[in-house]
Amino acid sequence: MSGAREKKRAKRMRNQPASVTLPVEPGPFSGGGSRACPPAGDVRSEQQYQQQKFSNQSSGPSYRKDQYFPKGQNRGERGRGRGGWQGGRQSVSEEMPKYITVSTFAQARAAEINAMLKAVAQKSSNSLVFQTLPRHMRRRAMSHNIKRLPRRLQEIARKEAEKAVHQKKEQSKTKCRKARRRHINLVAEFNRRQRKNIWLETHIWHAKRFHMVKKWGYCLGNSPTEKSYRACYRAMTKHCLLQDLSYYCCLELTGKENELLKQLARICSIDTGLTFEEACCLSGRFEGSLNLYRADRYPDNMLGPVTFIWKPRDGSENRQLWIWMHPALKQDILRELKAIFQCSEPEEIYIPEPVTTSIQEEKQMDVVLSLGKKRKKEDKEGEKAVPVKKIIGDGTRDPFHSYSWVSQTTGIVISDRTMEILRYRLIGPLSHSVLTETLKAASVQTEMADSETELNNWWVENCKDSEKVSLHQHQSAVFELLEGISSPSEMPPGTILGLTVGDPRVNLPKKKTKAMPDFEKYQDNDKVRQLYLEGVPVDCAHSFIWDQDICKNVTENKISEQDLNHMRAQLLVPGSHLDLGPCESKIPILLVQQPGKMAGEDRPGWGSGWDIYLPKGWGMAFWIPLIYRGVRVGGLQEALKHSEYQRTPHTPNDFPDCQAGMQFAKELETSLLEKFKRRPPAKRANYVKLGTLSPFVCPWGQLTKNWEGRMKASGEFVRPSSPHPECCATEGHSFCDPKAEVVKEASPETGEVEETMEITSSEGALKTEDVTGTQDFGERDETMTNDFIVLRSEKLLMQLSAWCYPTAGKDRRVRLVSRLGQKEMTEDVFLPILMSYPRALVWVNLSLLRKGNPELHAMICIPTEDDLLHLSKDKLFCGPQEPKHRDIFKHKVQKLKEEKKKKKKMGNTKALEGDPPSIPDKETTEEHEDLILGLWSDALPDVTSHCSRTLLGYVTRGDFSLAAGCGEALGFVSLTGLLYMLHSQPADKKGLVLLRTPASLQYRFARLNIEV
Repeated sequence: MSGAREKKRAKRMRNQPASVTLPVEPGPFSGGGSRACPPAGDVRSEQQYQQQKFSNQSSGPSYRKDQYFPKGQNRGERGRGRGGWQGGRQSVSEEMPKYITVSTFAQARAAEINAMLKAVAQKSSNSLVFQTLPRHMRRRAMSHNIKRLPRRLQEIARKEAEKAVHQKKEQSKTKCRKARRRHINLVAEFNRRQRKNIWLETHIWHAKRFHMVKKWGYCLGNSPTEKSYRACYRAMTKHCLLQDLSYYCCLELTGKENELLKQLARICSIDTGLTFEEACCLSGRFEGSLNLYRADRYPDNMLGPVTFIWKPRDGSENRQLWIWMHPALKQDILRELKAIFQCSEPEEIYIPEPVTTSIQEEKQMDVVLSLGKKRKKEDKEGEKAVPVKKIIGDGTRDPFHSYSWVSQTTGIVISDRTMEILRYRLIGPLSHSVLTETLKAASVQTEMADSETELNNWWVENCKDSEKVSLHQHQSAVFELLEGISSPSEMPPGTILGLTVGDPRVNLPKKKTKAMPDFEKYQDNDKVRQLYLEGVPVDCAHSFIWDQDICKNVTENKISEQDLNHMRAQLLVPGSHLDLGPCESKIPILLVQQPGKMAGEDRPGWGSGWDIYLPKGWGMAFWIPLIYRGVRVGGLQEALKHSEYQRTPHTPNDFPDCQAGMQFAKELETSLLEKFKRRPPAKRANYVKLGTLSPFVCPWGQLTKNWEGRMKASGEFVRPSSPHPECCATEGHSFCDPKAEVVKEASPETGEVEETMEITSSEGALKTEDVTGTQDFGERDETMTNDFIVLRSEKLLMQLSAWCYPTAGKDRRVRLVSRLGQKEMTEDVFLPILMSYPRALVWVNLSLLRKGNPELHAMICIPTEDDLLHLSKDKLFCGPQEPKHRDIFKHKVQKLKEEKKKKKKMGNTKALEGDPPSIPDKETTEEHEDLILGLWSDALPDVTSHCSRTLLGYVTRGDFSLAAGCGEALGFVSLTGLLYMLHSQPADKKGLVLLRTPASLQYRFARLNIEV
């Protein structure tokens, strides 16, 4: 019992202030114990007291025996010693101090009280006030109702509620699905999402079925999500493929015909084919296509390809012209048109009525959120707010920017009608059957259905004119004759047919059907044969779609889907034909025939079809009925394949001499380089060893410059010498080529001896005379500079096309040259061409003779004499192989890795020592960033002679062709190199080239053709 009391006393006294001390030798005390008083100066200071207090608190309670009993005294002696326990009663052997310093003592006590109050007020956990209560006193309502708490805790809880952490979160903008799917909220959300990238009217339909991409400021369908590669080809070949081309841009020019033709003649050339002055196109009967250049700069400064349609003459002095172009070319062409017509001042600033700007949308959404009303919303002034409407046309255009420009000198007006006219393309031999089944000519109407509305008022006024009624009947008769033709390619190229049709939603079939032609109905019809021979008359090319007021009326007075479905529900026989009578909308459209494949001798007319031009707002009303006729829908990839099988350049991919083409090449290089870097070095190709200098971009400027240098150095064409089979030297040494040497060296990985290609020039350097300075990968000025042209002269292309065919042997084409009236290939003929176009590229198509699949950026090379001799002996000979090159950058990359490891190690050491990390040198960092294992990181050498076969050009598109049944490629070759090759090749082997993909050493033979 006494031991427990001693511990209890020690525990009670352990936090006593230092001013109260126990004497070592206690004196006698009247209570059975003794207590001694210290001398006067023995009161400890406040500082010593605080130190003692801290040491006592930090050490914690200790109940060791040495703490309470002096050394040498144990528990058995504590009752018998002096100052201990006597007679079973506690003898306190302590002495009270005689006096204390009041100020010091009060300060010490005040500090303790403050510490105690702070400890009580401070929360030791993250729990709320009501969570500190006993469980039996807690209530669920305490978390949100402070009055449920005890009164002593309500003030603390009120302070907690005022803190930002415990405040109620703002109501999330993401509503429930039911609220989000309401029409007004859905339209507002769709309008918000169109601010950066314009949506087509068929966007929602595409987004559910296509992979969508953001390109040229639009959100477009790239390719279907289902497997449809072959199905789309079959549709183009046997039935019909549908594409939405509404993203193409339309510029409308209005003014006097002479003034228009005078200035437009400056940006085109008759040397390339059609011009704006072509008689058949000027009448408005046919659509024309041409290439535009900067004013008076042909053949330099290419702007891009366009198509154009003239409005047929109607007796007025002014003419209207539509110029259609790819959106990547719009800004350059618009800038040039404004420059040549001197259109600097806007005609007016037009704000489209059915379109709500983003600021208005935000105000309307605020009104909706604040008042919570669905329909009749009010703004801050109390007036009725404009309801949120669906964006129709180019509603994302800035309303404060002009869309029309007028010339003060000539009076010519340039209007931007992009997205105001929709454009669909039907490709395939049965596209006319789809049109005739989907569209029905509008009925003549002489009286208004409802005097209160403006529905069809323009049509009623035109039907009162007998001449216009007879013209409409003539157009309807011609349109019905289209059902009897077998393919759109039988019509004259670019035929235009204007028409006014009824609402196609009325003729919607119950289920999907496949539109087929009816040949028996028009088998022996003279009118069909006359349509083949003469085409559509000029009068039938007229359409009301040229009138903007009529288009606006048609768009605003369209019957909604909801009203149409309500009318269908009221039919006595469900599913029967819905006859709207005079209430049916009348829509003016324009049909333009697309000729398909016109160049070359194989598959003439493949890919032909029709283009439909519609007023805005009627996109889905025409789209769904076309789908119900069994068409297959394609995206951007299908359009790319369509042009590839036609062997025509695709915009902007295959126009390297215009700004849009160079921008496309730059973006493609960036994406391919990023994809290459994502792979580890062991899992990607080493293009340096494969002899591929530029795997991600075609250095057209470098190619044409090197061929020009070879021609200047040589001065004449010399037949290439055949190198030794074991030492594949570069042929054509007469052009001062760097010599190619085969170097045998042991591979560090395998230890085997490998043959590697090492290019050394006469100076022993890797750079040619023309290449100066450094050339960073991805930022090569040679590739992007427009110091070359693409040859588009039809006369010269026809001459080159005739020279590419063999004139002897099994595949000779002697009659072709004589029929075209072309000259034989002599130096007197082709040397003037070289002098006129020293840096020119030629568009070519290549077909592989044997197996093989050409890829993007594949190299087109010239075969040597030994290659052609080997091919003539062995018809199954695939082609030679490129010797493996030596990677001259491998040691630099390894050295860079070692330096990085050392820097990292030094940085870690300095971090442990506490020193600030050193900043690396900027120049060294930039230099090392260009070093990528497997890529040529230095300035490009002579690209024509880097490999064992002389480089002629590059492939821009290549794949296995379902149309030809073999590998086909499209690309460009140097005009100088092509003439050199054709001049040096034997008569029976003309046009044979070698193809090598960037990641392969295998060359494969291909036939080169130029189709005009």
